[in-house]
Amino acid sequence: MLIEADYVCDSCGEEIVVTVDPSEGDGQEYVEDCPVCCRPHVLRVRLAADGTATLESTPE
Repeated sequence: MLIEADYVCDSCGEEIVVTVDPSEGDGQEYVEDCPVCCRPHVLRVRLAADGTATLESTPE
């Protein structure tokens, strides 16, 4: 089952929704470009025991 999480792009201010695959582990980190302005962001995902995701984004 995939989970959705969101962040606000620091560059363009758009709210971005990403899909998180919980099978990749409770703590994930990867780089993804903003689909609006194409600026890269480091995304850090933490999954809680109840299945909710917390997403932190920082510009690369």
